[in-house]
Amino acid sequence: MAEPVLPSEPFLPYGRQTIEDDDIAAVSAALRDDFLTTGPRVEAFEQAFAQAVGAPHAVACANGTAALHLAMLGLGVGEGEVCVVPSTTFLATANCVRYVGAEVVFADVDPQSGLMRPSDLAEALARAAGRRVAAVLPVHLRGDVVDLPAIARLAEAAGAVVVEDACHALGSEHLGSVQSGEGRARPVGCGELSAAATFSFHPVKTIATGEGGMITTADPELAERMRRFRSHGMVRPEGGEPWWYEMAEPGFNYRLPDVLCALGQSQLAKLPRFAARRRALAARYAEQLSALAPQVVPAASPQGSRPVPHLMSVLIDFDALGLTRHAVVEALKAKGIGSQVHYIPVHSQPYYRERYGDQRLPGAEAWYARTLSLPLYPAMADNDVDRVVDALKAALQTA
Repeated sequence: MAEPVLPSEPFLPYGRQTIEDDDIAAVSAALRDDFLTTGPRVEAFEQAFAQAVGAPHAVACANGTAALHLAMLGLGVGEGEVCVVPSTTFLATANCVRYVGAEVVFADVDPQSGLMRPSDLAEALARAAGRRVAAVLPVHLRGDVVDLPAIARLAEAAGAVVVEDACHALGSEHLGSVQSGEGRARPVGCGELSAAATFSFHPVKTIATGEGGMITTADPELAERMRRFRSHGMVRPEGGEPWWYEMAEPGFNYRLPDVLCALGQSQLAKLPRFAARRRALAARYAEQLSALAPQVVPAASPQGSRPVPHLMSVLIDFDALGLTRHAVVEALKAKGIGSQVHYIPVHSQPYYRERYGDQRLPGAEAWYARTLSLPLYPAMADNDVDRVVDALKAALQTA
């Protein structure tokens, strides 16, 4: 049996961390200090992050899922309530609602961008009629930003708060609603149009801590509640014995260690450079992919969104090309190109189908049928983009 032919060039995953010597030095310094966890670097990272996104408060935690869960806990979302979640997202956005006993109402999305539009939210709210809507969780998919002013107005009219799933969107900005005529740039997570915003520092995200998350908010009481839930629900009353603590309600061990906060703060200082590089790579992709239109097009970027691209998602008309996505993925892999799919519609997962029955959300289903995420991360060179597009062209011809 013949040996497989290996790619002569390095494998390009769809995403990866960029760790440099100063990041390693920051972690080494933390390892030599007295605190590996629950020390001063946690607060330092929180303060730096809050300043970076223009938020009054930031709460560090174990990962992006923990961030979503803490937001639900801090806001008091619970049984007898529902939350609206777009179906095109990672499982955690919906699961955090179930963690606190509330129910999920899935919203559809724009099939060209994968984002929940105000019209999708309005339709989901209509299906939730008669039930108490506690929160709306828009997802800034790929780094692109939803029409947050319009979504915030709809949520407020329904008596709900907004919790942004911004795990893809560190550094992104929203430029206001076209309908409202607003044009002022607001950083995602600044706290002006939502009760809270959640971020992830998984290695494929814009900055990395290995695992890690953050919640930003303008509400000091909410920030304090989330900090309490982050550490088992413990509080230390003023004036008590030095060892004394009390727990009014149980929390979780969702702390982010100092050693990871050291990495996070070092990475955060690189955010402008990382953002600029991601934008430049996405622009080069758009230029190179134009030769494959209309069968292959980049995901649409909504008006009013100024993203720091987290994913390079393209939409491929597999049916028109007479191809399967699996065949294209394997052809790319054979040339040393990684890819991924973001995301399988959450409403189609067995758990949610059993709980809520079969649902039709045509925008989410159309997005899923065509989407493929190509490599995008700051360490990529311009010619890496050319290599990916050339490999995609060949895959579409031969798969």
